[in-house]
Amino acid sequence: MPELTLQHPIQTLDNQSLFPAGTLVTEETLNIVIDSHRAVSYQTYPLLLYGSIQEDCLDFLSFPPYVTIFQERKEIDGLFNLFETVRFPIPILQSLDYFKQRDLFTYTHILMVFALSTLLAKDLIPDDQERTRLSAAGPTHDIGKICVPLHILKKTTPLSKPERGFLEHHAAAGYVLLSYYYKDFRYLASAVALDHHERRDGSGYPRGIPLEDPLTEIIAVSDIYDALIMPRPYRSSAYDNRTALEEITEMAKQNKVGWDVVKALIAHHRKSRPPYKEITISAEKRGTPPAYNVYGVVADGADPKDKTR
Repeated sequence: MPELTLQHPIQTLDNQSLFPAGTLVTEETLNIVIDSHRAVSYQTYPLLLYGSIQEDCLDFLSFPPYVTIFQERKEIDGLFNLFETVRFPIPILQSLDYFKQRDLFTYTHILMVFALSTLLAKDLIPDDQERTRLSAAGPTHDIGKICVPLHILKKTTPLSKPERGFLEHHAAAGYVLLSYYYKDFRYLASAVALDHHERRDGSGYPRGIPLEDPLTEIIAVSDIYDALIMPRPYRSSAYDNRTALEEITEMAKQNKVGWDVVKALIAHHRKSRPPYKEITISAEKRGTPPAYNVYGVVADGADPKDKTR
């Protein structure tokens, strides 16, 4: 398992401290925390049947560009059938309640990354069990943001360098929280939470390692896409769909993300829904980014490793 030095503390929603700031998280220290509550048994619940998840997903999917991506009813039905089978421990589902009540941007983002990554996995992952494992990781990839102060998540002006560090802390926090709740640091969802901001060229965070796992990369590209095309507090408007796809295409050109997952995403925007391996991508750039946009801008002028929150 990776070794991580925590710059900030990690605690659960019920204020139970797992690690203080400065802790070196190793297999040994994480197992101690896991073993401390191994006897605790959590009730699990299907994602679709929890709270207003089904109603909210249908609502979010009815707006552009998702209404185009999920224009066929069979795609939504397939998604919801999976919703009914994927179960989560109650404390993880309660994190969705937290975001719905306090940070609607993150709540919407979590559900849309789950929906989009599940759709892309149908094209990219031939094994049914692997696709199910991936789907279980989608709604939990940002759970570590419960450890980030809300004023940072909602800030409309550039983050300071310390604030940026606190935001990046969500990846390590998510890894620890999911390892704790699932009682297994090898669980795929834990790895996805840790690595979904890593990039193929090693330019991501928190460890700055090359992203090599194809399952995590599907979540990563879904995460980037949704962060671009949905409203965010740190810019004047969302990216239009064309500009967002051009941004992600540029990332593939720079070897930050892989071409297969980018082509699969673009294929779902074509009317004919061609197989992703058969599409060609235009080199012409016609998109226009939002006029005001401070994501990726650090108040002291330093360049961050990654431009998404």
